[in-house]
Amino acid sequence: MAAAPIRVAVVNDYELVVAGIAAMLAPHHDRVNVVELDSGLPVLNSVDVILYDTFAAIQGDGVDLDLLVHGNDARVVIFSWNLQPELVRRAIERGAAGYLSKGLASEQIVAGLEAVHRGETVTPPASTTAVDTGVAGEWPGRQVGLSAREAEVLALITQGLSNQEIADRTYLSINSVKTYIRTAYRKIDVSRRSQAVIWGMKHGFEPDRMRSVAPDAQA
Repeated sequence: MAAAPIRVAVVNDYELVVAGIAAMLAPHHDRVNVVELDSGLPVLNSVDVILYDTFAAIQGDGVDLDLLVHGNDARVVIFSWNLQPELVRRAIERGAAGYLSKGLASEQIVAGLEAVHRGETVTPPASTTAVDTGVAGEWPGRQVGLSAREAEVLALITQGLSNQEIADRTYLSINSVKTYIRTAYRKIDVSRRSQAVIWGMKHGFEPDRMRSVAPDAQA
């Protein structure tokens, strides 16, 4: 008899991001069942694994896991393109059960979730570097040509963070942040921060607050 699919909740502050991950995992529904999508809200249902996407959010080593898990015994997996070994190590030390790169194919992501469900701790190979291309999932601004990094920086600008705060949040150098800002501004045809904020507010860069639960999910 085949094992029941792993029950997964996907969490990020942006509805587009969590919906994109759910769509990416959908072909593997016999192995992974996404029963809940949450933006800005704690997980409601009892699930096996919570997949936490770090797009424009607190990174893996700063996540309040107790708040995220909200009283159930789900294992938390960080899903990120920030793969610095120290960041990964701190996230695991704080209680995360796994840390998956956004550069992985959906089959590899599912395999990682299954390994975590079996009780294994899954982390990127030590030689893995930060991901800038081939990022899995969806993000605001992709339709106008923004890369995942550019979109994240623009989302944090829309949230009101300074350049230094963005660098601290994303573990990028201040010069890298400025480079992403310049390239993003060119793509959205703005020249000032105030214009970028207005553009971001009009194009889905403000954090959402939503919960979507599969009809057959049991709390």
